[in-house]
Amino acid sequence: MIEYLTFNPSFTDLHLTQYGIEKCCPFHDFGPAIRDYYLLHFVLGGKGRFETRERSYALERGQAFLIFPGEVTYYLADGEHPWKYVWVGFHGTQAEAYLHEAGLTVESPILNRFDPELVEKQILQMHESKGMERGRDLRRTALLYSLFSHMAEANPEPSSVPGRKNRQDQYVQKVTDFIETNYANKISISQIADYVGLDRSYLCAVFKARMGASVQEHLIRYRINKACSLMSNRLLTIGDIARSVGYEDPLLFSKMFKKEKGLSPKQYRSSNTDALRKTPSL
Repeated sequence: MIEYLTFNPSFTDLHLTQYGIEKCCPFHDFGPAIRDYYLLHFVLGGKGRFETRERSYALERGQAFLIFPGEVTYYLADGEHPWKYVWVGFHGTQAEAYLHEAGLTVESPILNRFDPELVEKQILQMHESKGMERGRDLRRTALLYSLFSHMAEANPEPSSVPGRKNRQDQYVQKVTDFIETNYANKISISQIADYVGLDRSYLCAVFKARMGASVQEHLIRYRINKACSLMSNRLLTIGDIARSVGYEDPLLFSKMFKKEKGLSPKQYRSSNTDALRKTPSL
C-alpha cells in the first residue's frame, strides 16, 4: 500500500506528501539516492540496514530511520528476516523543529523507541481517510502531528541535543512567531514566556542579547510597522488601525507611534499621501 499526495497550501507548517506500508522481499533495497522531502520509516518487524554518508545502522522492530532532504542514503532488507515497515513522507517550515523534539537530526537519524502497533494503526487510519468526502487533509495532517507527538513522548532524552546557541535561537524564533501571530490581541510578556516555556527574566535576557531589543520593544515595533502598512487604506480610521494592531486606547497608540516613527499617525498618513501624489506617473 502506498499513497502519493498533492500539496495543500493550507498546511505550510507540516504537510504529508506520501505514506505507505510494505513487507519487503529478502534483500530489497533502495539507493543510493537523495530525496527532496523528509522520509521516515518505522520498522514493524524483521531486520535491515540503513546507510548514510558517514555511518551504517543495523535496525529491527521498534526502530525508525529518517532520510533528510538532500542527503544520500541507502537501505537494504535482511536476506533471512526482511523488514516490514510503514513510512511517511512530509515537508513543512516546522518539520525540522518538530523532528528535533524527538532527537532526530542529520547527524542522528535513528529513532530508537516507538510503539509499532500504534504507528501502524495511525498509518492505516491515514489510508482509511481516503473515503472521506470532506476534511480528508485535516484528518491526515492531524494523524501526522499525532505521530510527531508520540515520537517526542517516547524519546524524552534526544540523542542529539542542540547546542546552547541553537537553543537560544529557537527561543527567539518562538517569540517572534508568537508576536507575528498574536500582535493584534492583548498579549503580555508573561504570556509569551509561558508559550516559550521559560522564566520571563531569562527569556527577556536571551532575546535582548540576540536581537538587540527587548521583547516589548520588538512587539511595539512590529505593531507600529503593521499600522504603517494599513495607513494607505483610506477606509480605515486611525482608531480602526489602532485596534487592528492591538491598541484599544487610541491615545496610547498615537504615543507609541510617534515615539517609533517621529510623527503622529495623522502626520504619517498625510505625509505619505502627499508623497504618493507627488510621484510622477509612468
